[in-house]
Amino acid sequence: MRQPRQENTGVAQNDRQPKIGRIPALIMAVAVVGVAIGAAAGLLTLMLYQVERLALGYIENAHESGPFNVTAIRRAVSVTVGATVAAVVWWLLRTRTTKVPSVKKAVGGALMPIWQTVVHVLLQIFIVGTGMSIGREVAPRELGAMFGQRFARWVRLDAKDTRMLVAITAAAGLAGVYNAPLAGTFFAVEILLADITLETVTLAFACSALASWVASLIKGTHTFYLIGKADGLFTPDYMLFALVAGLVLGAAGALFRRGSQWAGKNKPSGVGILWQMPLAGLLTGVVAIWVPQVMGNGRATAQLSFSSQADLAVLPMLLLSFVAKAVVTLLTIRSGASGGVLQPGIALGASGGAVLGVLWMQMFHTNSIGMYALLGACALLAASQQAPLMA
Repeated sequence: MRQPRQENTGVAQNDRQPKIGRIPALIMAVAVVGVAIGAAAGLLTLMLYQVERLALGYIENAHESGPFNVTAIRRAVSVTVGATVAAVVWWLLRTRTTKVPSVKKAVGGALMPIWQTVVHVLLQIFIVGTGMSIGREVAPRELGAMFGQRFARWVRLDAKDTRMLVAITAAAGLAGVYNAPLAGTFFAVEILLADITLETVTLAFACSALASWVASLIKGTHTFYLIGKADGLFTPDYMLFALVAGLVLGAAGALFRRGSQWAGKNKPSGVGILWQMPLAGLLTGVVAIWVPQVMGNGRATAQLSFSSQADLAVLPMLLLSFVAKAVVTLLTIRSGASGGVLQPGIALGASGGAVLGVLWMQMFHTNSIGMYALLGACALLAASQQAPLMA
């Protein structure tokens, strides 16, 4: 079998100085790439909606966050066909051409090939739209990293500034998709760079804010989650609950992180993807017969938790959502799919927070299920990403 070519690390070897000066070059890079990745993030979101409409007959929104009104047969066919198509294309990408490195490797200097990265990104959006249980936030980050690398070479940034720019533009992709410039900023400086300086934070925020604004011009600005009733803000009750949720769901987040890392390291590298990913898609469709919110990137599971009732009767549904989402997401990654775990982490944390919240309300007679779910989402996300500020 022909072996794929390894990633080029030419970016890290670029030690030239820009002709227009370092600061003007960085400002120009942030402006140009910020606009480009914002436009790309907006278009990727529209693509997701169209795939959902064609495959499942609905478009996700805050009021209809999952395929609850889609027939079980259509859900199963959509996710199985989507997984099969993606498996074939990914097998060709990974065995017949240059591999696409991860964002962290790109920040470290591995060059992202152009057309392979584009196809790889589109596949991630495609499988989420057809119902596979995995996050879609990695796709715009990879596209942003590729844009940043190419522009850095064009303006002749040195290796250190190239590394910073690639991290910033990758994070701007996340900001553009979710209209979250602060999350993008902290993702760049807290996870990719681990370098919180005034220059880095300023450039990261500028790029993420610009990308978010441009993306909103294309996909609009819509509420992503509807939070249920809350009794006040910043109350002692919330502070005490946050400590409990931090301990319990922090541990769950650490386990989810280890599980997703294990699944990623053990995904098939050859022809195994051709049967494992379709099988994962089929199993997702079977689980979705009883738990339709398991499909997609996790928005449906999280929204169900945010809008739950303060009643012990909802505990079985919340626990089933938590277990099903965790298992199916890890299975999807293990089968060979590429994608993120940020949104699934939010979904798991929201479910866990809602479970703890329902129990908490039986003892303290409060009524803030939405806030408890939100705190749970923050706790599990912080632990699974090792990024409390971003969470």
